[in-house]
Amino acid sequence: MVTTIELTVTGMAIGIVLGVLVAVMRLSPNFLLRGASWFYIWVFRGTPLLVQLLFWAFISALYPTIDLGIPFGPSFIHLDANQFITLFVAGMLALALNEGAYMAEIVRAGIISVEESQTEASKALGMTRRQTMRHIVLPQAMRVIIPPTGNETISMLKNSSLVAFIALHDLLYSVTLIYAQNFQQIPLLIVASIWYLAMTSVLTVGQFFLERRFGRGRSRDEPKTLFDQLRSGWAARHADPDELIRDRAGGGGR
Repeated sequence: MVTTIELTVTGMAIGIVLGVLVAVMRLSPNFLLRGASWFYIWVFRGTPLLVQLLFWAFISALYPTIDLGIPFGPSFIHLDANQFITLFVAGMLALALNEGAYMAEIVRAGIISVEESQTEASKALGMTRRQTMRHIVLPQAMRVIIPPTGNETISMLKNSSLVAFIALHDLLYSVTLIYAQNFQQIPLLIVASIWYLAMTSVLTVGQFFLERRFGRGRSRDEPKTLFDQLRSGWAARHADPDELIRDRAGGGGR
């Protein structure tokens, strides 16, 4: 389970950073940046995640050594691909790069949702494109970005189970090792499902509070937490009936 959480956290963190960068590139006036970002999204969103995972796991068959240096020039660092890209790194790269393509579209949708007048006003104030994106556009776009990002985090947690195909000891692979010995497949798969449900439930609660935090200031009423609903229901049940009648009568008069 620890490996599953580590893959989810690292993959999602890298995916969010990549998504923001690629989304900004996608909206850039530079043709080369737009083309590179489109190609990245096209490749990683258009191929199955399992194929990408297997590709990174077997990358040493294509590149036995990884050289770092000047492009089309001398190399200064020579690394063994098997030692540099371990099974954990392969799983993290596959999850992060795939997630970056989806997060790029989510962030782009959030940026587009901000009215163009906000950007024009910032230009009138003399702000640069980077300042406008950082201080004006992205804070307002977070209301649109947060809900699907929470869903992507939950999907990342579940998609991390695909690393069992490359024999990385995550939650699902550990379960398969156990039921390969005692042949209790269904009970152990239920156990794994319970653990996944527990972790996704924690993420769902965190998503709710994040949406509530970035959704402040909207005209729509903020949703109440389960505790607030139970407390309000308990207060209404134990309230004075005469006072409730007076309140309803007063509300109807208004």
